[in-house]
Amino acid sequence: MAGLMTWGPAILMVAMLYFLLIRPQKAAQKKRNEMLEKLKKGDKVMTIGGLYGTIVEINERQIKLLVADGVRLEFARSAVSANITEDGEPE
Repeated sequence: MAGLMTWGPAILMVAMLYFLLIRPQKAAQKKRNEMLEKLKKGDKVMTIGGLYGTIVEINERQIKLLVADGVRLEFARSAVSANITEDGEPE
């Protein structure tokens, strides 16, 4: 019985850590991965640096964004923070 009393608080803290930190983080990562998989040519996106553009080319690793007339920039696909076409304006 004494063993349970000493390990009980530790087990409770680990369980709270899992439900408050790890589980929500995994759900957010899954949602982000799904968003990155659904990207397609013509989508308006925002990068992690805050740059807005329209996807003109896309492959497994990279995207090319049209950010102004005749200005195309190449980014890693993972640099996309939000799909504005789907989500509307990001918060």
